[in-house]
Amino acid sequence: MPIISVGRDRLFKALGKTYSQEQFEELCFDFGIELDDVTTEKAILRKEKHLDEEATDDEEVIYKIEIPANRYDLLCLEGLAQALRIFIGKDEVPDYKVLDLPVSSMLKMHVKPETSWIRPFIVCAVLRGITFDEARYNSFIDLQDKLHQNLCRRRTLVAIGTHDLDTLQGPFTYEALAPSQIKFVPLKQEKEFRADELMEYYKSDMKLKKFLHIIENSSVFPVIYDSKRIVLSLPPIINGAHSAITLKTKNVFIECTGTDLTKAKIVLNTMVTMFSMYCERKFEVEPVEVINPDEKSVIYPDLSIWNLEIDLPYICRSIGVPLKENEVISLLAKMQLSAQSQNSKIQISVPPTRSDILHKCDVMEDVSIAYGFNNIPKTKPKSLTQGKQHPLNHLSDLIRSEIAMAGFTEVLTWILCSYEENFSMVNRKDDKKTAVVIGNPRSSEFEVARTSLLPGILKTMGHNKDHPRPIKIFEVGDIVVLDDEKDVGAANQRRLAALYCNSNSGFEIIHGLVDRIMEVVGLPFVTVGDNSGYYIRPSHEPEYFPGRQASIIVKGKSVGAFGIVHPEVLARFDIPDPCSMLEINIQPFL
Repeated sequence: MPIISVGRDRLFKALGKTYSQEQFEELCFDFGIELDDVTTEKAILRKEKHLDEEATDDEEVIYKIEIPANRYDLLCLEGLAQALRIFIGKDEVPDYKVLDLPVSSMLKMHVKPETSWIRPFIVCAVLRGITFDEARYNSFIDLQDKLHQNLCRRRTLVAIGTHDLDTLQGPFTYEALAPSQIKFVPLKQEKEFRADELMEYYKSDMKLKKFLHIIENSSVFPVIYDSKRIVLSLPPIINGAHSAITLKTKNVFIECTGTDLTKAKIVLNTMVTMFSMYCERKFEVEPVEVINPDEKSVIYPDLSIWNLEIDLPYICRSIGVPLKENEVISLLAKMQLSAQSQNSKIQISVPPTRSDILHKCDVMEDVSIAYGFNNIPKTKPKSLTQGKQHPLNHLSDLIRSEIAMAGFTEVLTWILCSYEENFSMVNRKDDKKTAVVIGNPRSSEFEVARTSLLPGILKTMGHNKDHPRPIKIFEVGDIVVLDDEKDVGAANQRRLAALYCNSNSGFEIIHGLVDRIMEVVGLPFVTVGDNSGYYIRPSHEPEYFPGRQASIIVKGKSVGAFGIVHPEVLARFDIPDPCSMLEINIQPFL
């Protein structure tokens, strides 16, 4: 869960009331958040620098508050204070408005077609007549950092740029150019850099180097210009120094670029709704017209309220408390949700700050919080059930026990592996119909969900090749395969894999292990074609040596194979000695 740090005195001033620590902890609990720690700014610095200085009485008290991960409106003091004031009945839900301007008078953002190659979406807005002081300014910057780490997924999905509009001149253009064509003075610098030079320069920057991978290997970089070709930003890396905001800034231009339009709109809405309270015209935001490459234009931000219909019986049944419509409406008002009764239904109006409300269960949760979980009466379950281990897990444990008694050591490997390990290193080809490929992997080692246990076992063997021989290891675990019949498009399969490595292949040992497993699960060895038990027949799996492998047929269907591992496969995993392996799908044994 995200943790935000806010000054206690500033928070209490915003709330219009001073609380003792116990009272504030109780308020947090009632609202569904938690006071995680009480410290001071100097205490944090002393801890970071390992200093033994004593605390002084004049240090500002800092509250560290843990909030729900999907409540982006609580990531700053402004949003937290506003939500708590509404919860305790001091304020009504703000009426956020987009300034009614003719389209001809709006600032324009023209999007070039080339941006589709790297970061295709941009949304913008303007906060006019805003007043900053040091605390507000720091909160404004901190909210951007919190959103970048949370919803924006470290800027991979969305990157926020904020600019002093008075230093710029519209219309603006969002382009994608070759790195050598982009030149500007970046934030906190005095020297002009080319974009490719900037990539090298920031590789030594502790904060920015972790974002370079997002665009550094692209042939084009995204860049935003004003009408005088002044660079606003090089998203998602750095803003330009020319348009940097200061305490004196009165008009803020906010742009959010990204690969996910929905999240970009949520981020923009969060930024403008939290800080529009400091504008001359409170809670009012100036729109910007974004003109896409197809000449279709969209006005941002979209601060419209969306409606959700919910049944009163659903809420009462889920919470376990008989509530009346007017009680539910009153409770929802405490959670920033306006509601009214209509045709035996409750119509909910969801404001732009509550992007976490997606389903009626979210509304029911808010009613529960406002009612108070401690106020819900305890009841005995109407039915009594007895839990037991899942049959598949029970079978897996029995098989693990038997194989361990046969002298094998269990290993546990990652369910994610590299694309190369899953296919080419074991002589397999990707048919594009089996493997679940990760869309945005953090590293090349975790690119696909494994379709076999063999790569993990072989990799383990390769890293332990200096271990005394013989080496006997096994794993019982899940693989993942595509399955159109499943609602998520994929399914898990529980499999068993075992490996024997010595100066000779030990094929007979793996064969004996197959026979022992079949004996344990109650399957007799039968003649070929008999579906009452199991038998083996020659196979042609690419990971095994030709002529030294066999398929395992159970009741007419192949459940796995075993054999001597192909020398090419052993070489790729840096295994010097011959190995025999087996892999079986154990789910048919249930």
